[in-house]
Amino acid sequence: MALFDFDVLAQDPNTAARRGCFHTAHGDIQTPIFMPVGTAATVKAVTVPQLEQLGAQIILNNSYHLYLRPGADVVQQAGGLHSFQNWRHPILTDSGGFQIFSLAKTLKLDPDGVDFTSIVDGSHHRWTPESNMALQEALGADIAMQLDQCTPYPATKEFVAKAVELSANWAQRCKDAHSRPDQALFGIVQGGVFLDLRLESVERLEAIGGFPGYGIGGYSVGEPHEIMFETLGSVARALPAHKPRYLMGVGNPSTLVHAVAEGVDMFDCVLPTRTARMGTAFSSTGRMNLRNACYTRDYGPLDEQCSCPVCQHYSRAYIRHLVNTKEILGSTLLSLHNIHYLLDLMSRARAAIEAGEYADFVRRWDASPASDDY
Repeated sequence: MALFDFDVLAQDPNTAARRGCFHTAHGDIQTPIFMPVGTAATVKAVTVPQLEQLGAQIILNNSYHLYLRPGADVVQQAGGLHSFQNWRHPILTDSGGFQIFSLAKTLKLDPDGVDFTSIVDGSHHRWTPESNMALQEALGADIAMQLDQCTPYPATKEFVAKAVELSANWAQRCKDAHSRPDQALFGIVQGGVFLDLRLESVERLEAIGGFPGYGIGGYSVGEPHEIMFETLGSVARALPAHKPRYLMGVGNPSTLVHAVAEGVDMFDCVLPTRTARMGTAFSSTGRMNLRNACYTRDYGPLDEQCSCPVCQHYSRAYIRHLVNTKEILGSTLLSLHNIHYLLDLMSRARAAIEAGEYADFVRRWDASPASDDY
């Protein structure tokens, strides 16, 4: 077992789903896996012991937000992200490229890098692939992502083609600049909804070589899910079979189930905690809006089929009370439940792949109420 090896432990006979294990310096990651998002070195409203109790294997932090506050120097002086937030398990840092292109009010892009404005204080900053690698190395996550250009939807093919070219050039520069041996650098596939551009992006990354894994970016940016799935499977299967495939920014339960069937191994999204703060719970019967009056005297658990600590100890009526009185505990309990829901979904997916029954798993999911309203 070598650092950053990816072992494919089982392959479903009727789909592209596979069961794997990715080795990092802070532990093994069993795939398929969902990664809770701790944007600013915290999964909102959830403590580290709670995440560990849920069985979270890896979390995602965001380089853009940590660069702005508290600053990479503060994190580095603390001993890196693991020490800073007291999370002793694997961490992945997004490069922050998505935030630059989606959040910045002013943006100037050139072949060498990108100028952007801080959402915190309006100050001006510049990133290059080299400076972004230095930032992520200072943060010290187990997995770093290349700096790339994420395109919106819709976008013209000409615009997306230029982004593929730029992202490929930046991938090479990130690879050349990256030097931390205990940190894996993943390349990122771009190409929008255009399969030929996606496959070109894959070829460019493979020509660079040396990436222990690959992100699939530029999906879930506004396009309908059915359009994403027109190309996702072909893109995933075009990537090397012995490397993990990470679909970035996706946390819709049905999307996870179907993306695993297409050969995707890793996912992340703010969806479980963001919807929790809106008073929404995932469940085996579909999404539940706990603000609704029908739960006022409902003393049952959020989900009869759920084994999470929240469903073991708290009622719908109580959580509705917390949500409607804007008590912080309401966000915490719903976040814990929603994170558990996705972690458990991926755990059941792994078991189905090991049993060679993932196609049946997908069929049962699609026939269940849980697949509705997502």
